[in-house]
Amino acid sequence: MHSTLQSIFDTLETQRGTLLNQVEKISEDQFLKSPAPGKWSISQILTHLITSEQLSIAYMKKKSLGIGELDDSGLIESLKMVVLKISQRIPSVKFKAPAVVLEKTPPPLTHQQVIQQWYATRQDLLKFLQSIDDKNIRKKIYKHPIAGRLDVTQALTFFHEHIHHHWPQVKRLL
Repeated sequence: MHSTLQSIFDTLETQRGTLLNQVEKISEDQFLKSPAPGKWSISQILTHLITSEQLSIAYMKKKSLGIGELDDSGLIESLKMVVLKISQRIPSVKFKAPAVVLEKTPPPLTHQQVIQQWYATRQDLLKFLQSIDDKNIRKKIYKHPIAGRLDVTQALTFFHEHIHHHWPQVKRLL
């Protein structure tokens, strides 16, 4: 695997582990409890993150079948990533989850299901990343709902920022 992909993946795994360690201390009731009508529980937040990653991986796998036909990312995509990162770091900036993510998100998962499904999702991601030739890491195989087409390193960076964006919600519920 390309060293850049390995480094970002390792960072994602550390982030996931830290987040899961934070929520393992609470009861199942607190994990599943919505703080108010229309507000997500910790379980719903984590289920959303997992579903988002699963759908993104599936999309990247599909696009990678024709990777030779895809354009490389460049300055425009780098600029989009800067804006996307900033938007994910500003608490008052809120995005509605894409319809496909909402439609495909299962009912809230239990503690154990979150741990198992996120681990399986990350193993799937790892296997996919290992299949990408070094020459293809700049190919635009990911499609962000707002930023548009990005490469795999940018996709992984978004995964990291997406978790970072939702972390304050989890902390408030803890």
